[in-house]
Amino acid sequence: MSAAGDSDVTVTMVGFARTLRAAGVDASPERVQAMVTATSHLDVCRRADVYWAGRCTLCGSPDDIARYDRAFAAYFAGDVAPPLRRQTPVQVVRPIAVPGPQRSRRRRSDDDPTPAATASETEILRHRDLARLTASEREVVRRLIASIDPLGEPRLSRRYRRSHHGPLDPRRTVRAMLRRGGEPVRLERRRRRVRPRRLVLIVDVSGSMQPYADPFLRFAHAAARRRPGTEVFTVGTRLTRVTREIRDRDPSAALSAVTGAVADWSGGTRLGELLKAFLDRWGQRGVARGAVVVVASDGWERGDATLLGDQMARLHRLAHRVVWANPHRGQPGYEPMTAGMVAALPHVDDFVDGHSLAALQRLAQVVSGARSTHA
Repeated sequence: MSAAGDSDVTVTMVGFARTLRAAGVDASPERVQAMVTATSHLDVCRRADVYWAGRCTLCGSPDDIARYDRAFAAYFAGDVAPPLRRQTPVQVVRPIAVPGPQRSRRRRSDDDPTPAATASETEILRHRDLARLTASEREVVRRLIASIDPLGEPRLSRRYRRSHHGPLDPRRTVRAMLRRGGEPVRLERRRRRVRPRRLVLIVDVSGSMQPYADPFLRFAHAAARRRPGTEVFTVGTRLTRVTREIRDRDPSAALSAVTGAVADWSGGTRLGELLKAFLDRWGQRGVARGAVVVVASDGWERGDATLLGDQMARLHRLAHRVVWANPHRGQPGYEPMTAGMVAALPHVDDFVDGHSLAALQRLAQVVSGARSTHA
């Protein structure tokens, strides 16, 4: 392979590693280097070779395999994880442009709804504004959003588990002594269980958020499918809880159910009043207490901005962390000058972008515990 080809492969693998890290796989630089070295000895035009080179070098535990399969299928534009059987070589335009298993032996037809995209094109799409995508590009991005896996920030549970290290477990120690006739043969120890915090997503579906509401709801679907305790609400001119509708296994079916349940698409925005309604009905009862709350909105407030500031302060006292994702923050020269953003920002822990696939992947990392620079 030429030097230019080696460079393309390296760039592609680095982009794939970013996707894995957003999906929750610890793809460290050392593991990425190991994968690049492995692919240099294999045929990068073969889907199975690329798959197993990455799986053997980038996965560090059995829990990583399912996430790896989803990320691989989405990043390399495949429908499902590659099969274990031997595949025939395929001709591609670029070194890592691996087609899906069902499309490798036939030409793409005009009525095929799934767009074929190379890994290099996918890497470019990661940074494209979601409002400026074509229909085919939007389909590719939707599949990549479905592979995002927000792990949820860990917290210590009240329950304990057995451990070789940690404080003494009196009950297990005494029971073990009784089984052995009172002889203290072994001291049992315990450790607190670690569980992910509840994730609450409040998505603005008003007219100014129309190009970004669908990607944010698909992000919420990915989180709700993998984290049963995730709660999802939409806000516009009214507050709607769509947690049940968005848990459908199929993303398109889930979004259709949400569309049927939400009656205020592309309307105005009353963030202050609706945030108060959320806190009065659900947040104060425990949904937001100790949770990571994500507000996906551009901050355009038609109501009283002072009310929004008061309710954001109230939310900040209840929640463990408040994250605000604004799709306009990623635009050059953006400044949070609207009344709604000025009132809300003092009570926000993390202020992040929300205009691209890369921004949503970064949002997944922030939700999982990574810190973001406050504006």
